[in-house]
Amino acid sequence: MATYRKLGRNSGHRDLMLRNLVTSLLKHGKIQTSITRAKETRRLAEKMITLGKKGDLHARRKALAYITEETVVKSLFDDIAPKYQERNGGYTRILKLGNRKGDGTEMVMIEMV
Repeated sequence: MATYRKLGRNSGHRDLMLRNLVTSLLKHGKIQTSITRAKETRRLAEKMITLGKKGDLHARRKALAYITEETVVKSLFDDIAPKYQERNGGYTRILKLGNRKGDGTEMVMIEMV
């Protein structure tokens, strides 16, 4: 059985939310979100970077199927992945920012290393 966080959403909403978070992280280099969302985003973003490092057509198509913007996929394969060619995982970093004012949720900044 796959272990993952449900994040209080049904499966379709959760999947699209995580796709958007991963796309934003790869597009902007860093995003601010809650700690539970960041941990799930990290898991998926690292898989996308690993696909980028493979660099073949099959990997590109798998990335295009997940990432919502074609320009981000091009950037992933041409700019981001080559930077991590010598690195075996650990492409992202999570920095704690403190609690959100409204509901006290722990907020973090997830960024590319």
